[in-house]
Amino acid sequence: MKRFVLEKSLGMVRNYYPEYDSDTMDRISYGLESIYLSITKAVVIFSLAYIFKILKESVFLCFCFNILRFSGFGLHASKSWMCWISSILLFLVIPYLCQSIIIDRSILIGIALVCELNLLLFAPADTKKRPLIHKKRRIIWKLITAINGMIFVCIISKTNNSLVQNIFLSAMLIECFLVNPIIYKIFHMPYNNYKSYVYSAYKK
Repeated sequence: MKRFVLEKSLGMVRNYYPEYDSDTMDRISYGLESIYLSITKAVVIFSLAYIFKILKESVFLCFCFNILRFSGFGLHASKSWMCWISSILLFLVIPYLCQSIIIDRSILIGIALVCELNLLLFAPADTKKRPLIHKKRRIIWKLITAINGMIFVCIISKTNNSLVQNIFLSAMLIECFLVNPIIYKIFHMPYNNYKSYVYSAYKK
């Protein structure tokens, strides 16, 4: 199904824009595949969340996480099946646990501050397929991520709703996990990929 949709979509792009070279088409193909996977995962995960009666919590966590992910970027699964498994674990298991776990406010704030420090140090984190080459953009993304992280810390410290606290903290923990260079090393993924482009440009 995925191959059929992608081939049809790429065929339409070629018909409308015959001047696009192979590199451009590769980027478009990568983007279309990402969109397709995101949509199909959302449908499956939210359907399962509805069945297990955690749809509200699952959507809430997905929304909070993507606020940080949008500017912080981070590790992507190298294979589709790995992405499916990790997404199901993150957006079904964690929301389920967030319903019942109660943690002391001071501990929550402490963990959130450590997460904020981690985001300041390591976000945004790029990938080999999507290197963040432009320095000004990296600074802007870092600033946005840091501001959003501090907003999350403030919400965690001010609200008395344990579910809200747990979900905001979980979103921070997930994003911190995905931008940390140690995790990149564990999964044998290259880190700070933009540096190789800067080096190549310098050599030229």
